[in-house]
Amino acid sequence: MSEERTNVGGVAVATGHFINNVRVSSHSTFEDRSPLDWSLKLADIARGSALDADLAVSAAQAAFPAWAALSVKQRANYLHRLADLIDENIERITTVECLDMAMLEESLRLRVIARAARNFRAYADLAEAYESRRWASNGTHNTVLRMPAGPTVVITPWNAPFMLSTWKCAPALAAGNTVILKPAEWSPLSCSLLMDLVLEAEFPPGVFNLVQGIGDEAGAALVADPRVRRISFTGSPKTGRRIGIAAARNLVPFTAELGGKGPFVVFADADLDLATEKAALMYDDAGQVCLAGTRLIVESSIRDEFLERLTNLTEKHVLGDSRDDDTTISPLIHPDHLARVEGFVQRSLEAGDTLIYGGERLMDDGLWFEPTLIEPRDNNAEIVQREVFGPVLTFQTFDSEAEAIELANSTEYGLTAMVFTTDERKADRFGLAARAGTIWVNCFLVRDLTAPFGGTGISGVGREGGDYALDFYSDLKTYQVKEDTTHG
Repeated sequence: MSEERTNVGGVAVATGHFINNVRVSSHSTFEDRSPLDWSLKLADIARGSALDADLAVSAAQAAFPAWAALSVKQRANYLHRLADLIDENIERITTVECLDMAMLEESLRLRVIARAARNFRAYADLAEAYESRRWASNGTHNTVLRMPAGPTVVITPWNAPFMLSTWKCAPALAAGNTVILKPAEWSPLSCSLLMDLVLEAEFPPGVFNLVQGIGDEAGAALVADPRVRRISFTGSPKTGRRIGIAAARNLVPFTAELGGKGPFVVFADADLDLATEKAALMYDDAGQVCLAGTRLIVESSIRDEFLERLTNLTEKHVLGDSRDDDTTISPLIHPDHLARVEGFVQRSLEAGDTLIYGGERLMDDGLWFEPTLIEPRDNNAEIVQREVFGPVLTFQTFDSEAEAIELANSTEYGLTAMVFTTDERKADRFGLAARAGTIWVNCFLVRDLTAPFGGTGISGVGREGGDYALDFYSDLKTYQVKEDTTHG
């Protein structure tokens, strides 16, 4: 048992796991540093082992029957209390996540952390409002019922860790499952704060657990445990495949959101002020947003005008400290990730792609990389076909609607797509033809929590959001009753 805490921007954050409503330490730790200043060590975090994973799953398994037996309303009360506590602690959570992950502080405060509270409220309310499908057939009355599935493992990425964890954990808890959360090792601290709020909300022991650690160690042990009945993951296709294999061995339903390479298609009839404004936003959060439209695909007749407008807007970006309101582009999360982004750009230029602007890191001792735009030599270029996950966009042109659709659908990814046009019929044709889980027309990042979310191709497996998430975190059964023919 451990109550070790570290001071992060004036906020005391526990560095251990959270299992059965108590803090637990490990025999070893790993360092957590701030992307804002890599010389600043924020904490030594408990490095979870197979033993820690076993303890967490055991706690979740023991707590499951009583949690599943609660009424939907009773579980919703816990989720609403937790949402209220998140709202009361937005400043503390924002301070910690900004230092730990370096997303813009203002964005975290006003949009991202506040969304976490909405996640819990939305799924509590959706679970309460659920109406079973009922029908009569073959002389029976039929009802589809949801059953809580069991202990659930949620593994989340390092970008927006607090909000993305709640996006997955909220429906799992609302559906009656117990949860073991494993946050990414590059930004683990805000999820530890979430567990403090779970305790304050008086969740029963074992219902909501946290295991810190390295993916290949703690994460691998969690997803391999045969007692786990649901797994949800967000991260890379490589890791997603490994988790999928582990899930298949135990016949465990599995959802995965595995990144994107979204097309950003602009037709000549588009509102260019709007289109270029949204295109410049693709550099926000240093491009570390899986939903972003990173492939700009622009009609040839407006090539020069679009580029001129986009370049002018991009030059207004300010790279700096994420806590400064003037900053619009934050640093990358980790030196290894900076090296990865640099490698993509260097290989692209060595292969003959054209650099339109950017292409350099800002300083030798920082993690900032310039907003970069590259015109590939052809559509098979690595910079087009692989996810960079940094402030790097590609620029291509097209001459016909058919060519635009062909380019949009030309990668293995299929998470999001964007199209800008004032022609409603053209937008509808593109929307029907584009291969992506979410398609935005003349907008970006508009999210409805009741809508399905997920990807096609290597962007993922399954759908979450709204009733789609609640169905995934449940076992569905059909209840059939023979019609009473003995009376009347």
